[in-house]
Amino acid sequence: MSNSVFNFSAGPAMLPKVVMEQAQSELLNWNNTGVSVMEFSHRDPAYVAMAKQAEQNLRDLLNVPDGYEVLFLQGGGRGQFSAVPQNIASKTSTVDYLDSGIWSGYAIREAQKYVGAVNVVAGNQETGQGKAIAPRDQWKLSDNAAYFHYCPNETVDGIALHDIPDVDAPIVADMSSNILAEPLDVSRFGVIYAGAQKNIGPSGFAIAIVKKDLLGNPQPELSSIMDYQLQAKDNSMYNTPNTFAWYLSGLVFKWLKEQGGLAAMGQTNHQKASTLYSYIDGSDFYRNQVNPDYRSIMNIPFQLADERLDERFLAEAKEAGLMGLKGHRFVGGMRASLYNAMPLEGVKVLIDFMDEFARKA
Repeated sequence: MSNSVFNFSAGPAMLPKVVMEQAQSELLNWNNTGVSVMEFSHRDPAYVAMAKQAEQNLRDLLNVPDGYEVLFLQGGGRGQFSAVPQNIASKTSTVDYLDSGIWSGYAIREAQKYVGAVNVVAGNQETGQGKAIAPRDQWKLSDNAAYFHYCPNETVDGIALHDIPDVDAPIVADMSSNILAEPLDVSRFGVIYAGAQKNIGPSGFAIAIVKKDLLGNPQPELSSIMDYQLQAKDNSMYNTPNTFAWYLSGLVFKWLKEQGGLAAMGQTNHQKASTLYSYIDGSDFYRNQVNPDYRSIMNIPFQLADERLDERFLAEAKEAGLMGLKGHRFVGGMRASLYNAMPLEGVKVLIDFMDEFARKA
């Protein structure tokens, strides 16, 4: 693949070029109807068929067991921060949260509004090899948690937990930035949710995969459009969904299947990440501050030897067609996000630029 611009933004992120080209080609005439999919009724049989196929393709990609609902929702990942406790916990429940980064912190603060107690089982720590998540034997788990929540991939610091936690409570995972990146055993989870704007589709959209036996006892004040059971009953169309986002996400799911599914994507994603990490680790000019055992394959933050060069780096990178490399405002530095749509070629072009910049600096 060749592309004049490579977008390393953490989200909204780049989408596969062929997907965008297809959406462009049929924008004004979807399915030979003479109108755009954005103008189509979500109740029309043609749209319903497309929506069902998108769900089936997602189920196929993730091997979702029959005992799970797959929901297409609005409000992004943040909407699920409040939907989860209100759907599967009571106002007197204790819930366990692993605080592995900024997004975990947001989820914790939201959950505190709706349950009796949020028990933070552990956080991050500095090791001799960089930032890491506290090991499992240090976690202070509750005896009666309604669920255990964690974020397997924290986009801001580039910290990831690669093993599914071994806990007794139903596991809830915020997979906004790593869903569909590699194969996953969905059966280990009670709820998986993800904002769409990284590996799925446009922002403002969300996916929730919910084990059916967790449904049926929501908190009374729960908003109807966030009610998992109600949305499942109405096939995610209790209210008018984000029809264009659903359509575009469906194109992405189809594209992923054409690439060979998640096994193939996982192999490519690990190759992209290891290529960039290897270059950074071998450089005296760049550094990554995350313990290698906890490094994300999706979001790779790095710092320059002299932070006074940051703005120049970003300006020259943009001129070279490398966009979205500025680190999160909370941590600074740089960050390269390598979601599914980013080809290996983009990583190689980035490394060539970094190498040339370091030689000139």
